Amino acid sequence: MTPSIGVAEFYKNKTIFVTGGTGFLGKVLVEKLLRCCPDLKRIYLLMRPKKGLNVNERIDDYFNCRVFEIIHEKSPKIFDKVTVIPGDILQHNLGISIEDWEKLQRETEIVFHCAACVRFDMPIRDAVNLNTLGTDRVLKLADDMEKLEVFLHVSTSYCRSDLQKLGERLYPAKHRPQDIIDIVKWMDDELLALIQPKLIEPQPNTYSYTKSLSEDLVAQKAGKYPIVIARPSIVTAAEKEPLPGWVDNMNGPTGLLVGCGKGVIRTMHCHASYQADAVPVDYVANACVLLGYLTAIDKPKEIRVCNITQSDQNPITWDEAINLGRVHLHEYPSSVCLWYPGGSTKNSKLHHMIASFFFHLLPAYFIDLLMLLMGKKTFMVKVQKRVSYGMNVLEYYTTNEWFFENDFYKSLKTRISKQDNEVFYTDFSTFNWSDYMRKYMKGAREFCCKEDPSTLPQARKLLNRLYWLDKFMKFLLLSLFAYFMYNSVAKKIML
Repeated sequence: MTPSIGVAEFYKNKTIFVTGGTGFLGKVLVEKLLRCCPDLKRIYLLMRPKKGLNVNERIDDYFNCRVFEIIHEKSPKIFDKVTVIPGDILQHNLGISIEDWEKLQRETEIVFHCAACVRFDMPIRDAVNLNTLGTDRVLKLADDMEKLEVFLHVSTSYCRSDLQKLGERLYPAKHRPQDIIDIVKWMDDELLALIQPKLIEPQPNTYSYTKSLSEDLVAQKAGKYPIVIARPSIVTAAEKEPLPGWVDNMNGPTGLLVGCGKGVIRTMHCHASYQADAVPVDYVANACVLLGYLTAIDKPKEIRVCNITQSDQNPITWDEAINLGRVHLHEYPSSVCLWYPGGSTKNSKLHHMIASFFFHLLPAYFIDLLMLLMGKKTFMVKVQKRVSYGMNVLEYYTTNEWFFENDFYKSLKTRISKQDNEVFYTDFSTFNWSDYMRKYMKGAREFCCKEDPSTLPQARKLLNRLYWLDKFMKFLLLSLFAYFMYNSVAKKIML
């Protein structure tokens, strides 16, 4: 049944506490709440000093981010509803002062816990401290919140990567979270590094492992207050809001997109026919807003779990995504290309390694040799080593396939009014992947690579020159190969 009040009406006069609000998803979530639920009372934003800036300087820098452009134009005074809570997810009691701690417990009605590190290669101690112990600290704060109506925990649909099919339900962690928290407190780095592979097995990395532990911690609060766990899959650039194609990091697919566009990545170990389950960040933020709204209204006794995934709604394979990227690359090429974008995916690991040697490593050494001869600083081998490391980290996700049950997620559109569906859209059934990849290419170029749109004409000329240079080099190599083969055969005939 559709609730009697709309989404914006529900959030009216509500006080919200957000962790991870400075992250990719966090920024979009805060922007969406401010813009589409303007009558909310207060957003408390946990923020730590960073890069020599105190929290007051950071909040100014935060609101100057392009993600808030629409609000700056239409209703800049609404920023006054955001209050910074100085603190750190890594510190005892979140590093929050006693005064702020008591204020949050007295006023907060909704918690969005988004803070996490998405680095897959983080050492186990750091991953536990940030993703698991950080969640434990936020739960400790929530336990005594007098008006708490809902606690929303952002997890990941890859929290149990060892399962090919993930339901919208809780899964017990391999280990008791409190035991692992205790272990990383006393065990030295050398011993932790030694046992890490066995500890996280069968998970592929510390990210998935610690997110599973975090879910277990949240599950221990069942019945204490309404809880919902949001599990997005691969979170990618915005489709519509706050800016089409907006993305602020090089994680996952964005890094691949940029690397391929610059001609740095020319081979990838990937099962091209497998589905690439990616969800634009604005769809994830909308789902979080709706999950907080519906869970607070329904007040379920059990913990709700929502897999924010596309799965069978409007699937796309890696091959289809890559081909669409190639098509739209010509519209939005990079101003700095090392070679004409090309290459292909490889099903075989051996095939990929051979291709990587010839198309990644050898050209890198050749470019660095030229730089050395010209008396300039070498860089390409270092770049390729970083690219190779990143590709190896992502390889697990490009060579495996999962199916995520997402009936709850698909039902969100049926629980709200037509008007709210237009504002808080979550429906993937009519999603246009070609149009999205076009926005993604443009966004990655503009927001991540900081390339001005005015440089496009020159970038297209560069791409055209690189195209013909690539053709010439292939012709030259084939000619040399044919020449040597002809000479070899001719000598054998003469003998």
